[in-house]
Amino acid sequence: MRVRRRGRGAVATAMLCVLVGVAAVVHQQPDAPPGPAADPHAGHIVPSLVPAAVTTAAPLPRTGWEITADDAAETATRVLDGDPATSWRTAATALPHHLTIDTRNRVALSGLTYLPAAGETGRIGQYQVQISDNGTTWSAPVATGTFADDEVLKTVAIGTVVTRYVRFSALTEAGNRTSAVAAAEINLLGGTDPALPRTGWTIAPDSQETAAQNGRAVNALDGNTTTFWHSRYSPAPAGPLPHAITVDMKTANLVSGLAYLPRQDTSKNGQIGRYRIETSMNGTVWAPPSTGAFTDSKSAQIARFAPTLARFVKLTALSEAGNRGPWSSVAEVNLLGRANPTLSRSGWTVTASSQETAAADNRAALVLDDNATTFWHSRYSPAPAVPLPHTLQFDLTRVVNLGGLSYLPRPTGVNGRIGQYRIATSTDNSTWDVQANGTFGDSAAQQTVVFPPVDARYVRLIAVTEAGNRGPWSTAAEIYLLGPSGSIVPQRGAWGAPVGFPLVPVAAALLPNGKVLTWSAFQKDAFSGGTGKTVTAIWDPATGVSTQRTVSNTGHDMFCPGISALPDGRVVVTGGNNSEKTSIYNPATDAWTGGPNMTTPRGYQSSVTLGDGRVFTIGGSWSGPIGGTNGVPHKAGEVWSASGGWKALPGADATPSLTADANPLGDYRKDNHTWLFAWSGGKVLQAGPSRRMNWYSADGTGSVTTAGTRGGTDAMNGTAVMYDTGKILAVGGATSYEGVEATADAHLITVRGSTVTSRQVSSMANTRSFHSSVVLPDGRVAVIGGQNFPVPFSDNTAVLNAELWDPVTESFSTMATARVPRTYHSVALLLPDGRVFSGGGGLCGAGCSTNHFDGEIWTPPYLLTATGAAAPRPVLTEAPTEAANGDTVTVRTDREVTGFAMVRMGTVTHTVNTDQRRLSLPHTTTADGGYELTIPPDTGIAVPGYWMLFALDAKGVPSVAKIFKIG
Repeated sequence: MRVRRRGRGAVATAMLCVLVGVAAVVHQQPDAPPGPAADPHAGHIVPSLVPAAVTTAAPLPRTGWEITADDAAETATRVLDGDPATSWRTAATALPHHLTIDTRNRVALSGLTYLPAAGETGRIGQYQVQISDNGTTWSAPVATGTFADDEVLKTVAIGTVVTRYVRFSALTEAGNRTSAVAAAEINLLGGTDPALPRTGWTIAPDSQETAAQNGRAVNALDGNTTTFWHSRYSPAPAGPLPHAITVDMKTANLVSGLAYLPRQDTSKNGQIGRYRIETSMNGTVWAPPSTGAFTDSKSAQIARFAPTLARFVKLTALSEAGNRGPWSSVAEVNLLGRANPTLSRSGWTVTASSQETAAADNRAALVLDDNATTFWHSRYSPAPAVPLPHTLQFDLTRVVNLGGLSYLPRPTGVNGRIGQYRIATSTDNSTWDVQANGTFGDSAAQQTVVFPPVDARYVRLIAVTEAGNRGPWSTAAEIYLLGPSGSIVPQRGAWGAPVGFPLVPVAAALLPNGKVLTWSAFQKDAFSGGTGKTVTAIWDPATGVSTQRTVSNTGHDMFCPGISALPDGRVVVTGGNNSEKTSIYNPATDAWTGGPNMTTPRGYQSSVTLGDGRVFTIGGSWSGPIGGTNGVPHKAGEVWSASGGWKALPGADATPSLTADANPLGDYRKDNHTWLFAWSGGKVLQAGPSRRMNWYSADGTGSVTTAGTRGGTDAMNGTAVMYDTGKILAVGGATSYEGVEATADAHLITVRGSTVTSRQVSSMANTRSFHSSVVLPDGRVAVIGGQNFPVPFSDNTAVLNAELWDPVTESFSTMATARVPRTYHSVALLLPDGRVFSGGGGLCGAGCSTNHFDGEIWTPPYLLTATGAAAPRPVLTEAPTEAANGDTVTVRTDREVTGFAMVRMGTVTHTVNTDQRRLSLPHTTTADGGYELTIPPDTGIAVPGYWMLFALDAKGVPSVAKIFKIG
């Protein structure tokens, strides 16, 4: 769920931003208190206008809709009347209260907007959204969350679903003032499938301009909205229309649309008017086309078509939108859709109402043989042929969730191509329900039918007519069945319904009580111009409730800080918008206190907790004076201790750790987000993002010595995580902070004593920057979010598929697709139950379409069976609540397990999580069936603090963690 909030006076402006499809920023916030920015350096760090390559959701027309309510039903229609001065308001009867909207048709839905009624009483706090096709049977919540207690417009975003009915439920009143709730306006937002990841794609044009300018077709896939493809015009005469570009995705996807961003310079030449879109599985045989016309504007536009399996998509420009000349141009082209949901056909059987076996081998079984050159044919010998209709019936051997069918016609000849068809399903081979009726095109291309999800064991494809009326025949080379779009796929994990937050969670820390502390900046949706306060929220995964608080007593805007978890569970937050400040959160007392100022003002620095409880930090020229400019020294390290506060470490020189970022402003981007790992002997390994690695010491006046090179290039905004003792996986990033291609590279860094080695391993499937990496209890590493072409405050080129790295195979597997982009300013953390929280992104001001007031929870595949059900998992029945380094402890489980691991509580912002690390724990079995574990004695490895202890069974399924304190 994504929640954007805007003041009532800004509603019209905000909606314009949604319709235009740009990441716009209102620099002066209507609810911002007056006063100068806390750090004048932050004045030039403001979000810029970034064209969105894919349009954002717009309200659906409400004509003909009906609405009902559980209370005050006679006034419910006011939320659809377009007048924010009128409202629906319930009596103070028992919560929850519901509004149910009947759209009178099945619509693509991606979210809703809620405008509170005037006055604070009745504002909705916790909420949930459900959908239904019949108004009686309701889904599990497709979005849940907590709204901020204010008057501004709020947006709940979900992954696109198709539905007729929507139920919006108010579970609490925001301020707990009453049990009555109210709403002024409710809008439903239309939806499309998300943009598919473009890593590895290629593009082929019929012509491209390379003589007079760089108008190569590859520019349409580079993520850079300032470059574009242009058809050839030099030397004259220009190539005539039509012009075409063909995208090869390298693998089949279920494609349902194309997003076209026109060139973004001052010229309109080549903006596409009338178009034709064709799809193909092989780049040779093309399915029947979709046609239409784009408007003559600079905004992103979407061409939608029926979902179809395809590897190749061809966009043909039939005209120039303004009839200015024979040109075509494209800044960015994105394809919308889902990963291929084709089901495995292993074990399936098929029968036919008739099949040809006398004149040829055209048995029904050939539609399942994975051979496109063989085909089923209805019986035609001896004459006369068996008349239409003809039926293929499939037995899947068990009930599965279905969402479609794909038909590949015979490879040669045209006789028997299916025209009109009917698809029916059954769970018992007795009662049949029709899922789809339609007509296939008279084409040799593979064609796809998508229908609402249904459970079935048996499927019938009924050929009602022959496509060209050539005779009473039916044929098929292959028949594939599809899972529902976005469904759970075995071994890919599953994303839960989005969870709404009252702020954009740009920073997060897992607390010893299992709750998650999050914060944004001085405002819930903006960072520019901080005023010495921070909007925070604590989210409880067990209840889904977020509790908001604005922290002002420390005088600290904690946007873009260093974060470290202390041995006693407190969280130290340093620098950022108030670049010299230190604030400390104590979860035991739920209180924030101010700490001593740092010796060097910093922002975008990293910090790390050492084995003796001190905190080391370095770099951070985003705020405070910029290192390496105007006589300002590079921002060397400093160290905090509970007894002595901050101490400068001039010997811990930042110079060796700097990247070669293209930004010319000194260290402004070169000393950001260092990858710091505490290690033995009080040392700190700086493993990136520069390709040069270094050992830092916080003793005396500090020191630095080389640790070698990681290999590859600098990897700013990449990630590094210790997945086992002395083993670090580094992935992604880019050579500069923004505006360059990200990498998919991965390196395995190994630390033994003071020796550091690095080698490249298999790359990710997607290039990524601004992503998050989270180590799981089994030692695998989840990589979530990011962009192919990093641009702050943009969701262009966002990667929605997670990837999972396996330390055994040293390779990545593609995981399930998230509903919401997680790019710049997003976070991710491992939760004690073994799932992963991912949230945030944006923080670019009121009206910015990339503000994501939400989070999602990813369930890794180890917690799911092959059918998507919850996997049985072991239970830690007995475990210590604390232990010292070197202690041997006894734990017990409810069943036999084969391994144990402990993962330190994480803290994260701006891709950096220096607290998370996983350590395997060897064990021995006791005589009474318990297990003895030894905590590593080295405090530089098992860093004192709060850890999660997991037991794992033989299948790698982890228990829910027991949280315990080391040290």
